[in-house]
Amino acid sequence: MVNEGPGFWGVLRRPFVLDLRALALLRMATAVVLLVDLAIRSTDLEALYANLGVLPLGALLEHAWSPYQFSLHAASGLWQAQAVLFVLAAVLAGALLAGYHTRLATLASWVLLVSLQNRNPMISQGGDDLLRMLLFWGIFLPWGRVWSWDARERPLPGRLDYFSAATVAYVVQLALLYWCTALLKNGPEWTRDGTALYYAFSLDQVLLPAGRLLYPYPGLLRFLTFATYYVELVLPFALFLPVGVARWRLLVVGVLLGFHLTISLTLFVGIFFLVNIASVLGLLPPVALDWLTRRLGPHAARAGQLRTRLPAWQAPWRLRLERTRAPSPGSQRLGRGVRNAVVAVLLAYVCWWNLDDVAVLRPAGGLMSAPMRWFGYLFRVDQHWGMFAPTVFKDDGWYILEGTTAAGRRLDLNRAGAPARYAKPASVVALFKNDRWRKYSENYLFVSNAWMRPYYCNYLLRIWHENPAHPPLRHLSVVYMLEKSLPDYQLSEPVREVLCECEPETRE
Repeated sequence: MVNEGPGFWGVLRRPFVLDLRALALLRMATAVVLLVDLAIRSTDLEALYANLGVLPLGALLEHAWSPYQFSLHAASGLWQAQAVLFVLAAVLAGALLAGYHTRLATLASWVLLVSLQNRNPMISQGGDDLLRMLLFWGIFLPWGRVWSWDARERPLPGRLDYFSAATVAYVVQLALLYWCTALLKNGPEWTRDGTALYYAFSLDQVLLPAGRLLYPYPGLLRFLTFATYYVELVLPFALFLPVGVARWRLLVVGVLLGFHLTISLTLFVGIFFLVNIASVLGLLPPVALDWLTRRLGPHAARAGQLRTRLPAWQAPWRLRLERTRAPSPGSQRLGRGVRNAVVAVLLAYVCWWNLDDVAVLRPAGGLMSAPMRWFGYLFRVDQHWGMFAPTVFKDDGWYILEGTTAAGRRLDLNRAGAPARYAKPASVVALFKNDRWRKYSENYLFVSNAWMRPYYCNYLLRIWHENPAHPPLRHLSVVYMLEKSLPDYQLSEPVREVLCECEPETRE
């Protein structure tokens, strides 16, 4: 695996030596998040991924597509075709979870995830970037070497510590995430006034009950604002300290677990916190994993590492997907060298991309020219870590999907056809089916995305009239009640904004 040895080189790579068991936990947690993400997305197959939904293929290709992208999900506008791909993705995520043909399952899962994210970029968030990158670097990591189905046919590894260019890439990727998140937060709310979390908790679209409990305490919010900023800015440096590596990693993992659990309780962020929690499991040091295996029992410690004979029905697959003869030591060294060189180039490109993304470090004119970005868009190593950056969004509010019946009654489709009323709901966040719809609604507000509006309006009309129990509508308005977030707990008067209007098609 790895022999650090004495001297400068051994000390230098010490922070990047990972435990194979930690990588196995990283693999399993990533697979679980994939399955959760697919389960949430699957409730909107037609609405978010089919031609009858809010983003038909024609609109996607015209307004939200890059010539370097690919998407198997964009090969058909039928929801049934999406369902087939979702099932395939779930099967592959299950294989990744079990560690069955791990590298192949990782590569295929990454391809399908990129394809899915490209099909509807209007519902993507930062957690999607991280999930995609975990799978990308996982292609080069031995995260199926232990605690996996694959390991059952292989001898126990001589050592559990492992070092390669891929482990460096994984650690650096995590550090880049938090460093860039902090550096992009360059507004005075984060760096001087300490009001960023006050404004974040003023957004009823994302505020959860635990956040409401913290909101009335400005001093506490100010402390938490600076704590958030400096945790993101300073904590990643601990990942690169070559002394006391185990203690520093336990500190990093513990702080980040608490950090993201707190976010999940106070703000509605979808799978964002799950992806981040999963992402740090690969950092767990041997002392934590030894404790875990002792707690699970002696059989669990060797789970997935015993030699077994393949059942007869798997024999044909073994011939196709596994090597029947072990590679020679020379070819193994060559393969490792080529793989490390490829990963090093990819990591340099990712660092370059992130450096260019952080405006505080970028010289005038930028670092990365447009012709160099094709690779990032094609393989989706493009990334942006700008949550609540550079300042917190101030345009809060809630949607009223105001439908007018033939009799002149006004109904709110956002509340199952109840009479339209304009007072703020008790819980704005409860109006969203899931975080994908919340993100879509956020993007729907921007003037640059005005092209989205008629598709959503027409979709709402169509699904309303599909239910014979619903009264026919002669008009629908997508109304946004804009409520600006003001300082010092001041309240603004909501302003009614009509974002889109449409009428049902008349048929002769």
